[in-house]
Formats: sequence, structure tokens, C-alpha cells
Amino acid sequence: MKLVIYHLYPDLLDLYGDRGNVAVLAARCQWRGIDVEIRRISLGESVDFSTADIIFLGGGSDREQNLLVADLSARSREMKAAIEDGLVLLTICGGYQLLGQYYQTGEGKRIPGLEILDFNTVAGNKRLIGNVIIEIDHDLRESISEFYTVDNRYGVEFNTLVGFENHSGKTYLGQGLKPLGKVIQGYGNNSEDESEGVRYKNVFGTYLHGPLLPKNPHMADLLLGLALKRRYGSGKLERLEDQIETAAHQAVVSRFLT
Repeated sequence: MKLVIYHLYPDLLDLYGDRGNVAVLAARCQWRGIDVEIRRISLGESVDFSTADIIFLGGGSDREQNLLVADLSARSREMKAAIEDGLVLLTICGGYQLLGQYYQTGEGKRIPGLEILDFNTVAGNKRLIGNVIIEIDHDLRESISEFYTVDNRYGVEFNTLVGFENHSGKTYLGQGLKPLGKVIQGYGNNSEDESEGVRYKNVFGTYLHGPLLPKNPHMADLLLGLALKRRYGSGKLERLEDQIETAAHQAVVSRFLT
């Protein structure tokens, strides 16, 4: 088996080590004997979505997002069709915001998004920064349990996601979209409705940097399992020894919730 990961704009979108998410996906494939190919794509380069199993978009500044909207807009129709066909996407912060309808600046100017998902982002007057812990949505938890087997030796059920956020944009989900979960530490999408991130089919958007996946192995395996299931019909994954990953996750939970 082999998975192809497209890392879009790694030279422009890489705040807080976001590329570490791609490294985690590749490592967890290799540890299981699954071949993996990483294709790094930047401005003006072509993307063949039919060959992609996972797309990753990290976070960046407002200036870089403006450049990317212009570049990605030419590909948005193909990307949307692939999403409807079950393509797996992980998008972080600025990459997450790009999927929406628009980003409204502090001066009231609306910068169009890719209009793939029904949400919008408005610039706030306060930076939302700090550690984040969210309680995972029930449906997402069910999806994770299909691919990730909890190791009872470590005493962690992985009902949470942990990470670090730093953004001023406030994202508001439209009707029919569900967040990844409920914020129990930090700010999340907008600091108002306790939501964090978004899920639509196999698309996941979040403000959690860190990078996200090293401390959340259950989320990493969800992405891999979904991609394998789409490509090969089965996403069954061999359980890995996640003692270090579990300890890193639990250290954050224990620091803020106990």
C-alpha cells in the first residue's frame, strides 16, 4: 500500500512547525510498512487531485493568504470535487480560513476565500493565544474509534485534542457544519460559542498548531485510516506503541484541567 500526501505551500504556510504534521503522517505510515510519498507544491505548480490521498495546508500571515487565494482559486473547482469524493484534508489556522467564504479585515474589506465550506472569518481586535484543549465531538470520536485503538496500559481515553492557538481571526460556522469539538481550555473558533475547528466529510480545519498531530496520535490515525479506506477499501491500522505521544498529550491535559 502507498499514500500520497500533498503538502501545499510549505514555503509560505508553516507557522509554529506546522510541517511537523506531515512528518508525523509519514512516520506513522513508515512504522507500519506503508509506503508514503510527499509532494510539496507551491505557487504556480500543478496539483493532480486524483493522485492525492491527503492534502495538508498549514498556517501563515494575512499577506501570504492573499497570495494563496489567487493561486488556489484556479484549482478550487477540482479541489471541491475531490472533497465531495472523500479526499482527506487537514488545514491549520490560515489554511483553515482559506476554505471559507471570506475573511473580513479590521477595516471591513472582504477578502474572498475559496468558498468550499460555508463559514466566514472576521478580524478581531484581540489576539486569541494560548494552549487549547477541546472535548471531541461525539461523531468525530466515533470516527476515530474506527481506526485508532486505545492502549489501556496508558490510562488515556483520548476524548480530547490539545494544541496551541495564536490568531485574531474569529471564525463562524454556517448551518450544517460541525466543529471538531467543544473548547474547555482556550478560545477556539471565535471565543464566543465554545466551538473549535470544523469537519465536513473528510475535511478537518482547526486553529490548533503545535504542531497538532504529534500530541494527538488518534487524530493522525483518523486521517491515515480515512485515506487508506478511500484508496483501498479498508483503513485498518496496526496499533503503534504511543507511550511518548500519550504522555505528551496527557501532560497538557493534566497541566490545565487538574
